Amino acid sequence: MRDISSKTTTHPALIFWIVAGWVGFCLLPWYGIEDGFFTFEWLVDGYPFDEDYAPAAFLIAQGEKLWLTPLLIPLITSVFALGRKKSDPLYAKILLLSGAFGFGWLIAQGFGIGIRGFNFDWLNALFGELGDRQFGMGYGALLLASAFLFLFTQGIAARGAVNGDVFVVSAIGGVIVIVTVFVFFPIAKMLLAAFITEEGGYSASVFASKFFDDRLWSLNCLTGGRCGVAWNSLFLAVLVGLLTTVLGLVFALVVTRSGFRYKRALRALTVLPIITPPFVIGLALILLFGLSGTVTQFVAELLGIQPTRWLYGMPGVLIAQTLAFTPIAFLVLIGVVEGVSPSMEEAAQTLRANRWQTFRTVSLPLMRPGLANAFLLGFIESMADFGNPLVLGGNFDVLSTEIFFAIVGAQYDQGRAAVLAMVLLFFTLSAFYAQRMWLGKKSYTTVSGKGDAGVHPLMPNGLAIPVFIAAGLWGLFTVVVYGMILYGSVVELWGVNNTLTFKHYVTAFSVRFEETGIRWTGAAWDSFWTTIYIAAAAAPLTAIVGLITAYLLTRQTFAGKNAFEFGTMLSFAIPGTVIGVSYILAFNVPPIEITGTGIILVVSFIFRNMPVGVRAGIASMSQLDKSLDESSLTLGANSWQTFRKVILPLLKPAILAALVYSFVRAMTAISAVIFLVSAEYDMATSYIIGRVENNDYGLAIAYSTTLIFVMLAAVGLLQLLVGRTKIGRRTQFGAKEQT
Repeated sequence: MRDISSKTTTHPALIFWIVAGWVGFCLLPWYGIEDGFFTFEWLVDGYPFDEDYAPAAFLIAQGEKLWLTPLLIPLITSVFALGRKKSDPLYAKILLLSGAFGFGWLIAQGFGIGIRGFNFDWLNALFGELGDRQFGMGYGALLLASAFLFLFTQGIAARGAVNGDVFVVSAIGGVIVIVTVFVFFPIAKMLLAAFITEEGGYSASVFASKFFDDRLWSLNCLTGGRCGVAWNSLFLAVLVGLLTTVLGLVFALVVTRSGFRYKRALRALTVLPIITPPFVIGLALILLFGLSGTVTQFVAELLGIQPTRWLYGMPGVLIAQTLAFTPIAFLVLIGVVEGVSPSMEEAAQTLRANRWQTFRTVSLPLMRPGLANAFLLGFIESMADFGNPLVLGGNFDVLSTEIFFAIVGAQYDQGRAAVLAMVLLFFTLSAFYAQRMWLGKKSYTTVSGKGDAGVHPLMPNGLAIPVFIAAGLWGLFTVVVYGMILYGSVVELWGVNNTLTFKHYVTAFSVRFEETGIRWTGAAWDSFWTTIYIAAAAAPLTAIVGLITAYLLTRQTFAGKNAFEFGTMLSFAIPGTVIGVSYILAFNVPPIEITGTGIILVVSFIFRNMPVGVRAGIASMSQLDKSLDESSLTLGANSWQTFRKVILPLLKPAILAALVYSFVRAMTAISAVIFLVSAEYDMATSYIIGRVENNDYGLAIAYSTTLIFVMLAAVGLLQLLVGRTKIGRRTQFGAKEQT
């Protein structure tokens, strides 16, 4: 791969980042603004001389924060790279030294000096009491850190890394840094608690005593007792992964390989569970199948048997998780099933294979990347799920709920929570490598640069019948569950007083029209608008980071690629409760001080949901022939132009999956949000949980129902904005379709 920018004297990106570094140092507030990252009152409130808003250059000029002075050295040094050719050995050395020294000094001074002066005793012993302090980084520090990082990556590219491609090397460096900061760093701080003794020291024996606890690994369920939480979580996750993958494939086949007339309605139906707060599904299942549930009482009277509490435990959690996570498998598989080249299936039929043989030997094997990714996501989602086991688990304990109670319960044992998180991570990592082994090194390319106007064959009858039965039964079950949710929002008191009323909607979302405009008088409006803003900010950023990461993993070869992929999946493997607590521990103090702000919510959603964009992108990009990239590069485009103009237009199913999933999960997330919300930034789910705790079920369900309709509208809008991949194939009925 060759970067054409090597012909120019100065790469435009180099000029941009040098200028950005000087702007960050000389013009923007160095420390975080107390009023919030997105407020700009500081421009007319003492800027630039007020210490709270002053840029680094002004602080130094006033004799304050003199430890920032060494940052001028790499800033000045980097200027000497301008005008030099990339082939000049000094070009790479200047950028590498400037970037490494500047970024390293920023990290050292950020962690070494905090709100009480030096953060470490050895620094006090070496230099004495500092007598000054500093807070979390602001606009200036963030921009300068970014400048040093990308100056360093340009130096690496100039040394010939990844064929000297500036975009690819910069993307790799950027993803590594943000994953390290927002995934590895907070999780590392949390996991260190597994070795902390009561005296504050570290001990391996403390870790061992918690790791080998019988409550974690017991197999007494084989002899009539109860299994440990580790085995409960593993068995449940495997079952959920298998069931969601099968059901996701069933719906994908109905949409793409049948003459089913109501495909749009089916798509909407499969997305419904993913846009619903999880405990609402649990409540609906309890009303249907609980001890006093409608279905349970009807069956008990019909058969003359005693109703039981069969729902509470593994059966109920399994049903709820399968209902909630099947849409994830569908969103991943729909793009993969659509992407299978019809010409390959037609070739098999030309060789006299029947439709069943074609599906079994051609279509299904080409779907293996999607199937493996769908199973992995279902497995991880089940492991990390918190809401469903909390509502329906009963005596069936799993890792995520045990972690929650270890942190917020009376025991407050962060060490045990950390050990449980490590066990969960081990299971997830094992599933990750099992998936890699199953896929092997085979090629699953089905979309190349050649024209393809083939027709997807219909499913064979032997497959179509069970597929339609399964889709019909599951679709009917979903409709019943959501019917119960809708009904519960318009009754006085669900299950007690079934008088119809809209008072819950009025209480939550009433408005008043005044001379000054609309006044949002409903109790739920503040949390509703905050949730919309946070989700709308997080969704595109999640998709961007996820798809760039998928591009690097599928299209580039570089050292540490396996570790890179594992790092991008790590946040998905950790329960939201642990993510929330670890973020509080990591980002409540300098150098990154964002606890209580909207930024911490956006960041947590980006890195919690990023793996879906990565997995969807990998599954779709596995089917794109690399000759498309090579052709673009041969015609003079660089890697950035190829990614933007060739790859992205063919990834619309993956883009839609990432946008939809990240948006709706930000709207419905519970476990991490509980720890990260504040009085100013209250999310919809935390508000709903508060209503449930106050036994105000009607308002909670009405709010949840409103969120469902809002997210359905958002999903439709995203579908219109993103569009569909235009491969231009015919349908089974002769008309041309845009896939």
